[in-house]
Formats: sequence, C-alpha cells, structure tokens
Amino acid sequence: MKSRQTSGSSAAAGPGQDESPPQEGESVRTGSARKDEPAERRGDPAKGGGRTAVVLRAAGLLGAAGLLVLVLALSIAVGAKQLSPAEVLNGLTDPASASYSVVHEMRLPRTVLGLLAGAALGLAGGVMQALTRNPLADPGLLGINGGAAAAVVTAISFFGVSGYTGYIGFAFAGAAAVSVAVYAVGGGRGATPARLALAGTALNAALISYVNAVQLLDTASLDRMRFWTVGSLARAQDDTNLKALPFVLAGVLLALALARPLNALALGEDAARALGSRPELTRATAIVAVTLLCGAATAACGPIVFVGLMVPHMVRSLTGPDLRWLLPYCALLAPVLMLGADVLGRVLGRPAELQVGILTVVLGGPFFLYFVRRRRVAQA
Repeated sequence: MKSRQTSGSSAAAGPGQDESPPQEGESVRTGSARKDEPAERRGDPAKGGGRTAVVLRAAGLLGAAGLLVLVLALSIAVGAKQLSPAEVLNGLTDPASASYSVVHEMRLPRTVLGLLAGAALGLAGGVMQALTRNPLADPGLLGINGGAAAAVVTAISFFGVSGYTGYIGFAFAGAAAVSVAVYAVGGGRGATPARLALAGTALNAALISYVNAVQLLDTASLDRMRFWTVGSLARAQDDTNLKALPFVLAGVLLALALARPLNALALGEDAARALGSRPELTRATAIVAVTLLCGAATAACGPIVFVGLMVPHMVRSLTGPDLRWLLPYCALLAPVLMLGADVLGRVLGRPAELQVGILTVVLGGPFFLYFVRRRRVAQA
C-alpha cells in the first residue's frame, strides 16, 4: 500500500518536474553548475578562465615584442668597435658622421639578417616539432640545415657559385631533398618520433662529413667556406637581406597559416578530417614552409643549430601546445636568441668576435642535455 502511494505521488509530480520546488533564494542547478553561478567560477573557457588566458598570452606577446626591440637596439649599439649612444644615434641619422659607415654598412645589415634568420629557424622548429610530434625535432638535428649546407658547399666548390643569388637555389634543393629523405627513411606516414630522429641524425652526420671532406680537398674554396659553414652574421649585406626577405616572408606566412591545421592533426588523422582538415595537404605545406625558411636562412648565414630546438620548448611553457600562440611567440623570441648570441660573441671576442653559430651551440648543448635528462626522469 505504501509503495502504491509513493509511485502515485511520483506520477502526480509529472515527468521532468521536481517533487519539491526550490525555496526562495535557492539556486536551480543544471548538471553540476548553477545557472546563476558566474562564468568564471563555472570554468567556461569562452567567458571565464579562457578569456584570462588569452589576455595573459596577448600581454606576453607584447612583452616578447618589447624584448625584441631592446635586443635590436643592443645589436646596433654594441660591437667590436665601441661607440657611445650619441655616436650610434648620429650614425643612424647623419650621413656625414664618422660612425655612419659602421652603423649602416656593418651593424644594421647583420641586425636585419639576425632578425630574418632567427624568425625563420624558430618557426621552422615549431612547425617541425608539431608535424613530427617529436620534441627533439630541429632543422639542424634532423639534417635539413645540413642538406642546405651540403648543397651550397657543392655549388661553391664544383660550380664556382658565389653570392646569395647563386646559393639560394642550391640551398632550397638541399633542404627539400633532406626533408623528403628523412620522412621516407623514418617510415613515411607510419614514421615515429624516434625513427625520424634517428634518420635525421644519421643523414646529418653523413652530410657534415661530406662538407668537411670538400673543404679539405678544395683548399682554394676553403677560406670562402670557412666562416659560412660555422654560421655567421658578420658578412651580412643589404643586398643579401633584400634577396632573402621574400622567401622568409613566404615561409612565415605559410607557417602561421598552418597553426589550425597542425592543431587538428595533433588530434589524429581521423579527428583532423572530421574537423575539415586535410592531413596530406597539411604535411606537404609544412614541408614547403620548412624548406623555404631553412633554405633562405642557411643560404644567408650558414647552418645554425639549436635555435629551432630551444625556442619552441621555452615558448611552450608559456603558451601550451596551441600553435596559434606558440608560432607567433617563436617568431619574436627566436630572433632575440639569435641576436643576443651575436651580441655576446662580439663582446666576448673583442677585438675580434665569436661567430653566432658557435655561441648557439655553446648555449644549446647544455639545454639539449637538460631536456633529454628531464624527459628520461619523467618517463622513469
């Protein structure tokens, strides 16, 4: 009898109706969140915590831009020859100044080249790490810079090519060939991060051996190749920067446009297709972007390693894995690292200078070992 009364009272309440309506002042719950609860407390990413994260990341992007401006100013002001701030300012604005030739013919071109090459290598590293899902991916470690370098050394030694216009075609061909070779040897569509790293390391070692052998056998071209193969901004010229600019800009635009497709690809091919992305087109476009960026940078200043490895990792701790934020940060902070290393080399090597390629290796080696050690500890 009691059960009938209970079921009857439940039926009287009607489907979807509460047996006891909320009292005055009591909030109505929908799921686990209350309707009158603020969006910030509900964790709504579009209105609460997500908005805060966007504001913080945008502020960080402005801070990175400010840091880049500061390093650009240091690169113009600091060099093997000491100039006072007044002399630097006169060198920038007054053609009759004694420091005009130093500022305009030496420091400005190498500053612009450091900006272009740094942005190119940082973006290339970010795109490669996302494409291969390999945190150790880097244009230098995977042999792409080595491929461009080997092609340019071949052009110098066997074909007598000189100047950026002659180098650039060979650099693109070498970078593209090694990109395809690493992807194919690493297993193609079934490539794993470990296989890609092993394939890139093996090809890079072979290419470095080839470059060294050519330098030893061709003593006439040795002096011309010596500074270039180390990686240097010292021979930057306005003409070189103008010729490199279109290729770097094209690569930068392609890389930034890949942010959303690469985010989708990180979820898996099936999920990427469901989101409207085309994985094959994304991979092909990423290879073109990396080839443009690495080829242009390597032809201009030689093979410089570790920039594309360090910067994306440092940025990822600020932005997370979202490439819509990670890639713009890389484009701003990689030139900071490149120009900072160049300024440090000028100061430490006075009255001469240490090449930027040497400094990036000195800075990047310990970082690489720390990162590998940290991952091993995390996986243990």
